Amino acid sequence: MSVPVNKMLFISMSDVANGAENVLLMAAGASNAPMIFLKKSDNGALQISENTVCKYASQKSMAAGFLKLIKLLIPYRRGYVLMSTHPYLNAYLGVLKRIGYLKSQLVVRECTSVFSRYSGLKKMSYRIAYQLGYPAVNLVVCQTDQMKMQFLQNIPFIDSRKVIVLGNPLDINQTIHMSQLTNSDPCLTTDYICAAGRLIPEKGFSVLINAFSRIAEKYPGLNLLLLGDGPEKKNLKRLIATCGLEDRIFFKGWVSNPLPYFKLAKVCVVSSIKEGFPNVLLQMLTINTVVVSTLCAGGINDIPGIFKVAVNNVDELADTLKLALLSKGKPNSCSTEKYLQGRDPKTYVNSILEFIQ
Repeated sequence: MSVPVNKMLFISMSDVANGAENVLLMAAGASNAPMIFLKKSDNGALQISENTVCKYASQKSMAAGFLKLIKLLIPYRRGYVLMSTHPYLNAYLGVLKRIGYLKSQLVVRECTSVFSRYSGLKKMSYRIAYQLGYPAVNLVVCQTDQMKMQFLQNIPFIDSRKVIVLGNPLDINQTIHMSQLTNSDPCLTTDYICAAGRLIPEKGFSVLINAFSRIAEKYPGLNLLLLGDGPEKKNLKRLIATCGLEDRIFFKGWVSNPLPYFKLAKVCVVSSIKEGFPNVLLQMLTINTVVVSTLCAGGINDIPGIFKVAVNNVDELADTLKLALLSKGKPNSCSTEKYLQGRDPKTYVNSILEFIQ
């Protein structure tokens, strides 16, 4: 017998508005289920509906959140389906199952391909976490076939029948609605290329900046908007200054609703070097007809209606940006619309429940 959708609980490391956290929030909203966050973020938080019941294990530190989570889980120890999405948190919950504290079913979502993204001590720490907690997991959800393959190659002790591929959910109607909300930013009235994400090396913003510098002279009225914040901001600012483009490339910081920026951009770009799967790409594809993406994750090569480039290739990205600008917003094909269908959050949750029956 399947578990009723309101007998689910979604657990996240924090409420920061990243892709993995948004996936859980969409799933929680679709199943009318509560969420627990280990830590409340200082800024850049998710836009959580008042209908979604949320609890925070800690207001201060992630370590305290892990400890206090045990008490918050008491009502959900039995008869629930618990879902989380970060390897450390997934493993922690798996350990709680292995020692008998949790009797509920545990579904874990892989948020990235950790074995290809990380190295050294970081990679070793993840491997240890998998070994400690994942033997107790009931279902592992991978975003792409490539992610599943890498997971099984590196985690051979997991039964392959417990590992599934399920594309990230997308609320198309909500995405369209949010893209139509008004925004007073004067940058929206200019011609611009738009990219969004945390300012970290893996997002490839330095590659995008260098590619933009190659085409800036040909398109003197065109700007580049970067939405997001992170530790690489100072380095990126120095790179922009070196290129002499301080008046053409603008950091918008964390934006609670980036969708109007995506909708009005001449080109939307995902420049990442390595991703699990960039959820922002689905949003861009929903509301803009000109999208460029690097082949930073499995499955991107199969997406119709977008311009695709190799990762970490400045010349190819610059040439592709010129092609995209020349396309002048040709409408998405039926195949693109078909690709986006069937990703609604309710279907996503029901698919998970069907697998663990």
